[in-house]
Amino acid sequence: MDSSYIMPFVSSIQNVFSTMLQLQVQVQKPTIKNADTLAYDVSGIIGMSGDVEGSVALSFPTATAERVVTLFTGMELTAGHEDFADAIGELVNMISGSAKAQLVDKEVSISCPTVVIGDQHQVHGRKDVLTISIPCESDCGNFTVEVSTRRVASGATAGQAGASATV
Repeated sequence: MDSSYIMPFVSSIQNVFSTMLQLQVQVQKPTIKNADTLAYDVSGIIGMSGDVEGSVALSFPTATAERVVTLFTGMELTAGHEDFADAIGELVNMISGSAKAQLVDKEVSISCPTVVIGDQHQVHGRKDVLTISIPCESDCGNFTVEVSTRRVASGATAGQAGASATV
């Protein structure tokens, strides 16, 4: 995977969290996700299509997600609150939208977010596409952003798309 597809997400994470939550995030070194990657309790997932295909998952332990959502909304919302999932979905939407804007000369569309809440769930992407895990630390707790993308070859159909494997 080309690092030019990952760096926009790194800057978007920091920008969205500092702007919308006044929360500083220390982004750690991105790594290729492997079988030993941690499972989480709350994940916002969004798909990408166009010149770049894939998905983005913003994943938290429940306690971290609740702290982040409280900062984001200005109200104390627990994972059981009816607006909690919407807040997580909006955060992954903002991170993905900001990163999308930085993918210069690429036509990319993002889907509506899906939010999964459940103890120790794991998010798996396509087996033929590398997933890069971007671990993050904040005063609210640790979380991760997982990015699975592949560049679609010009004029190729979905079954003919090419993937790059450099980090």
